[in-house]
Amino acid sequence: MNSGTGLRVLTAAILIPLVVTAIWWGPPGLIAIVLAIVAIAALLEFYSIAARQGVQAYRLWSCLAAAGIIGQQWYASRMANVSRLSDLLDRSPKITLEFLLFVYVLGIAMIALGSRRPLAEVLPSISVSAAGLLFIVLPLSTVVRLQGVDILGPQLLLFTLVLVWVGDSAAYFVGKGIGRWKMAPQISPNKTWEGAGANFLGALLVAVVFGYWTKIQPVHMLAMGAVGSVAGQLGDLFESAWKRSAGVKDSGTILPGHGGMLDRIDALILAAPAVWYYFEWVVMKKY
Repeated sequence: MNSGTGLRVLTAAILIPLVVTAIWWGPPGLIAIVLAIVAIAALLEFYSIAARQGVQAYRLWSCLAAAGIIGQQWYASRMANVSRLSDLLDRSPKITLEFLLFVYVLGIAMIALGSRRPLAEVLPSISVSAAGLLFIVLPLSTVVRLQGVDILGPQLLLFTLVLVWVGDSAAYFVGKGIGRWKMAPQISPNKTWEGAGANFLGALLVAVVFGYWTKIQPVHMLAMGAVGSVAGQLGDLFESAWKRSAGVKDSGTILPGHGGMLDRIDALILAAPAVWYYFEWVVMKKY
């Protein structure tokens, strides 16, 4: 094992128990707070990559919006768990994602029009600012919705995380060991079809194991594992394409052996909504 792989494994060995502990034993709202920090860190890395291409985002306003989106998703999950208390729902303010996005657009328009930036820079700055929320924060916020699914929430969130961890690890070691067929050489030269297949099979194995724990029908667990793996790999490729467009290898250096925060959560960004929407649209309809 080389030093890079060893550092990667050591970082994972430290972080994974902390994450599992927070999910299983942490107080309500802890995951939302941690996710907001993670999302903002990834968002800032996304904007730093854009800055290397000459586009400056409206960072402060976008980070505030990111925190608001995570908070709204936590609020929505709490309200879903007390849906039978109609009086409480009637008295509660109806804060929706649409409202938050409207406030964001209104605010960024005011900031842009009031800034001293040249007009030629305003539209690219608005575009990359909004892109960060669209491609990172909005899909990643479904982690809070998974955590908030009544008594199954912690299990579903752990399933999604383990699915990504096992899939990434299987793809890394299989691709490094026997990978021959390049998957997307212009985007990510190290990714192979053998690694992608190992990722998919690893996700299915995780689905089988978690199926015994969650008592969800095996066909649905396998389906969530499949869509989570495919979506996660697409997220990984998208982040690789964004970095390559700016000529950078890693999005940051915050996690030894893994690069930046965005490097670590790129697969989770799309895997989490894939699992959440399948569960919400298909599994919840069965119960």
